[in-house]
Amino acid sequence: MTLTSTNFIHISSSHPTCNAPNPPHTLPIYEQDVDLLQFAENLEFLEAEFFLWGALGYGLDHAAPHLVMGGPPPVGAHKANLDLLTKNIITEFAYQEVGHLRIIQSTVGAFPRPLLNLSAQNFAKLFDEAFGYGLDPPFDPYRDGLSYMLGSYVIPYMGLVGYVGANPLLMGYKTKRLLAGLLGVESGQDAVIRMYLYERAKELVQPYNHTVAEFTIRISELRNRAAMCGIKDEGIVVPPQLGAENLTESNVLSADFNSLSYQRTPGQILRVVYDSGNEHLPGGFFPHGANGNIARGFLKMAY
Repeated sequence: MTLTSTNFIHISSSHPTCNAPNPPHTLPIYEQDVDLLQFAENLEFLEAEFFLWGALGYGLDHAAPHLVMGGPPPVGAHKANLDLLTKNIITEFAYQEVGHLRIIQSTVGAFPRPLLNLSAQNFAKLFDEAFGYGLDPPFDPYRDGLSYMLGSYVIPYMGLVGYVGANPLLMGYKTKRLLAGLLGVESGQDAVIRMYLYERAKELVQPYNHTVAEFTIRISELRNRAAMCGIKDEGIVVPPQLGAENLTESNVLSADFNSLSYQRTPGQILRVVYDSGNEHLPGGFFPHGANGNIARGFLKMAY
């Protein structure tokens, strides 16, 4: 028995198969795949700059200058006042985003980093809109670890639902593999952020009289209103009719009736990140608009 087991191990490891075969009669990258994955670069730039600046006090111009392609530096970003746990999480996220940009650019090509508005004032405007009145003092994501994680709640989820939406439209086996890998990590980042906030769901966010859960609910509702396509975004606590199998109020992972991830189109995503409810009207995190053929196509349609 021992000899047989040893021989089996030797034989099976002599010619290992480590990669799945490519599907027959398909190309690695189709032309229509390029625009969809390049559109995602905008969100990866947004995440990379926010996480790098928040955790380390510098952005892509220092961490990976070859990736920015001459694009302008972000406005208003600076190092956040993070506790050690939050800093470690965000540092890891930051370097993951560098890797995402590198592999997307090397696979489907690059465009210059768009101008990004990561100022506390821009976040404050977003949170004021979410609550329907001006928070006093204005919300500042750089204030402390919890505030930063609430600011982070705003961002990676849009990449997640964008990748889910792009998935059925991709045709190449190389681009499908890339999207699956990106989606896995984006989903993980969003889950970490949501779990971090869920553990603190009933805490008041200082110096306001609102809980962490309420902050997430208000932001999710704002994004649903801006995107204008129903509920595709949920806070960390929901009524049972929106919970898993209509039985839970906890909502660590945002999902639909069948517990599948929601999906969004590029137009819906731009309505949210532009903070305008209009994919033709730049603003919010992208004062001059996002880059790439899809985003620029929406801008051309506006004129």
